[in-house]
Amino acid sequence: MTSRKRSHEASKTETPNNGLSSSLEEVNVVINGSNSSIDHSYQDNDTKSDQYYIRYPINRPTICKPAPYSTDPEAIAEREACDYSQRINVDMARNGNCPRKVRVYTDGIYDLFHQGHARQMMQAKNVFPNSQVYLIIGCCSDELTHSLKGRTVMTDVERYEAIRHCRYVDEIIRDAPWKISDEFMEKYKIDFVAQDSTPYVSNGCDDVYKEIKEKGCFVATERTEGVSTSGIVARIVKDYDLYVRRNLQRGYTAKELNVSFLNEKKFRLQNKIDEMKHKGKKVIDDVKGDFIQKWEEKSNEFIRTFLMLFGRDNLSQIWDKSKGRIKDALHPRSPTRGMSPSLSEEDHYDNQRDQRHDSPPAKRAHHLSLTSDDDEDEEFLSPTATTFPSLGFTRSIRDGH
Repeated sequence: MTSRKRSHEASKTETPNNGLSSSLEEVNVVINGSNSSIDHSYQDNDTKSDQYYIRYPINRPTICKPAPYSTDPEAIAEREACDYSQRINVDMARNGNCPRKVRVYTDGIYDLFHQGHARQMMQAKNVFPNSQVYLIIGCCSDELTHSLKGRTVMTDVERYEAIRHCRYVDEIIRDAPWKISDEFMEKYKIDFVAQDSTPYVSNGCDDVYKEIKEKGCFVATERTEGVSTSGIVARIVKDYDLYVRRNLQRGYTAKELNVSFLNEKKFRLQNKIDEMKHKGKKVIDDVKGDFIQKWEEKSNEFIRTFLMLFGRDNLSQIWDKSKGRIKDALHPRSPTRGMSPSLSEEDHYDNQRDQRHDSPPAKRAHHLSLTSDDDEDEEFLSPTATTFPSLGFTRSIRDGH
């Protein structure tokens, strides 16, 4: 059964190391049991239990300044302290059987320093995980680069400074050679060269690292796909107008951007149009927001008014008032005598009139009924002519009429 506890009361020492401050902290490991194979000199004599303490120093490096140049005193002191007579091969570096730090070198142009460069340096720094690696970066000057590769965006001083602030770098060699020689490796006591395994064809040479590979001093790193300085430049050239307008808007002059007078006016006009579009869109969005807000307020007011008018109490009153009308509509009153129950008085007369017009004329006896006050005398007149349309007259004569 093993238990560990950290003792933060141990002494700490600060030692500078190429811009790194190392904080050494002792950690006490408590092991219970007498069968543990440890140094018994750390036995706790104050207690009767079998507890033993082992102190492990922890080195926590903290980066506090950029990496030094090869001409700085720190780099010179590090180089002089290295016993280059003790040669280190690949097996020793991989197994961690090195009597000193392994000095690894990698070089490049490092224009527009990006994550692909940083990842390559990280791989070179960790190429031998079991050994302590001292990483040296070589960067070519503008004169050499422009003559052998082409134009750069950043100057050599800017590229040097960008590399110095990468956390994996321990030393920088300015004006590095295009092809590594044995004299160069001896001067800077380089053990291995880390670079992409793809042959680098340049200046009539099939591979500038061919001799290094033949000597067994080459270790391969992997290239980061999808990112390169040439790709970044291509993206800028592709959107040239956009970046020119961007810099004009930020205060750069047409002369600084090498833009003609007409192109300057064109780009500034496009910036004004885009600005007006942006403002117009913002105004429309604000109007939409105000409209929606007002619509919500009006809808809430409408709902409150509706509930006030047609609430539970008001709906009960309306229902009571309309109950009688609903009954009359469902159960109408009984019609007058002689009419159909389902027809009103006017409908009854209309049906009779329609029947008279639709039916053919019939021969009827025409009579005139005269009634006296006592209803005693009645005469019936039966006309003999039948060629006239049938007419029926009924007249009652009463007193006073």
